[in-house]
Amino acid sequence: MKRFIVLSGPSCVGKGPLHTAFSNFYPELAANLKKLVLYNCRSPRPGEIDGEAYHFRSREEIEGLRKKEGFIVLDVRGDLQAVDLQEAERTLQAGDLFFEGNPFVGRKLQEAFASKVTVLSIFLAPISKEEILFLQSQERGRSLADLVTDVMRRKLLRRTQRQKNILSLKDLENIERRAASAFTELKEAWNFEYVIPNHDGEDSENWDAFYYPLGDSRKALLAFSDLVAGKASPLVEKWDERLLS
Repeated sequence: MKRFIVLSGPSCVGKGPLHTAFSNFYPELAANLKKLVLYNCRSPRPGEIDGEAYHFRSREEIEGLRKKEGFIVLDVRGDLQAVDLQEAERTLQAGDLFFEGNPFVGRKLQEAFASKVTVLSIFLAPISKEEILFLQSQERGRSLADLVTDVMRRKLLRRTQRQKNILSLKDLENIERRAASAFTELKEAWNFEYVIPNHDGEDSENWDAFYYPLGDSRKALLAFSDLVAGKASPLVEKWDERLLS
């Protein structure tokens, strides 16, 4: 039976480099994953190709897809994203379907395909369950939501600086919007079958500065590859709804 593998997490948590590392080091497993390409109204980032990263279209065009049958359209951190369900069905004919992106989109896709294929849902988190429990136990600690926002802001700043060098006001506003959304997205993790904690976001050199990923990048890669191969992994967690309530 065909599978639908959903990889979600906050912006800059490391989903993109994890998929790239998986393709590089586990090519036989990766070859059977056919990426689901969404529509997105934002502009391409450096290196992104239309039709591969996203179908980049105007906001007006994607807004118009709400009226068409077979499309899921969602507001994602101020951007509009859309899924063509018929395209997804066609992609499934060629292999296991793979989605990498926002948790709200990931959850909608789980709901849409749960009765049609086997869904393997994975959430990449910038913090571990043990760290959350520890921080919640600190009476004089900072707000966990503020901490997650700060963590993701730093990752997003470093990533954008690597991409563009000089940041515009629009870049800074985008970073702030994504960082502010991270904790709300983290609260979606319990809706996913597995959670992989990973401190190495897209800003980390641990993904590609050396021959093989190091640190949490390596652990995330091993955990993800085991799950895709149908194996148990000691590096994954299961979160329940009460953890971040």
